Amino acid sequence: MDKKKLAVIHIVKRELSLSDDEYRNILERVTGVRSAKDLTDNQFHKLMRYFVRTSHFRVTNNGITLRQKHYLQQLKEGLQWDDAHFQNFMHKYFHNRDIKTYTKHDASNLIVALKAILKSSPPACR
Repeated sequence: MDKKKLAVIHIVKRELSLSDDEYRNILERVTGVRSAKDLTDNQFHKLMRYFVRTSHFRVTNNGITLRQKHYLQQLKEGLQWDDAHFQNFMHKYFHNRDIKTYTKHDASNLIVALKAILKSSPPACR
């Protein structure tokens, strides 16, 4: 298991405010192991799908989901934008720099916009 994936798992654990026992029980129930270090790539993705489906990752009922946050991060990296550039883009076109306050609908619109930019931009111009 690579360090970045382990970090993601521990961030999710912290966001959910899971005790160590709760975390290890979920890990074992979903993947069959009690330590994230023992996860295969397939088990990691299975665990992430489990977490994405929980209601814990929405600020409100209509709030942005973990899946959307993760996808936005991937798009940002694909565009090779730093945080400041990303926040300026969100502010300019969506009038809101704080991704945590986006609704699920707003996040979907942002994803569509970023995908269009990524698709139309040559790699050197990103």
